[in-house]
Amino acid sequence: MELYHLDYTSPIGIIEITGTEEGIYSILFVERERIENVAGDGVPKVMQDCMEQLDAYFKGLRQEFSFPYIIDGTEFQKSVWNALTTIPYAKTGSYKDIAVSIGNEKAIRAVGSANGRNKLSIVIPCHRIIGSNGKLTGYAGGLWRKEWLLEHERTCFNSVNG
Repeated sequence: MELYHLDYTSPIGIIEITGTEEGIYSILFVERERIENVAGDGVPKVMQDCMEQLDAYFKGLRQEFSFPYIIDGTEFQKSVWNALTTIPYAKTGSYKDIAVSIGNEKAIRAVGSANGRNKLSIVIPCHRIIGSNGKLTGYAGGLWRKEWLLEHERTCFNSVNG
């Protein structure tokens, strides 16, 4: 199974997309100034689709993603990541909300740990998790990016829904 890499330049930095012919494994912000992985003839369609859908998201034209992705983790992590996908665009939730939704109210810290191991940024919207007190909590891509993503979604949602 061959892994492919493709870089997308977002308004908040370069995102490296990693995937196969079958699906996307990771969508992660990388701390570099230049694109290293460009689209070529050998890049699978799923990679191109991912990049186009991310571009539409950043332009405010897309709220959900339809390309196939591959979730690689423990059963608990998968349950957390699946629960994250139920948080609506432009809305937020807390670690406790996720713990309750997966039927394990006491697992708040474990939910936080699983959230931090999410490799499918934006698509599995871990940026929508905030503290129970309403404050921003950690984000692997940096809190400033999390803040930007939340504001982007609120602005786009409000402009469409008045």
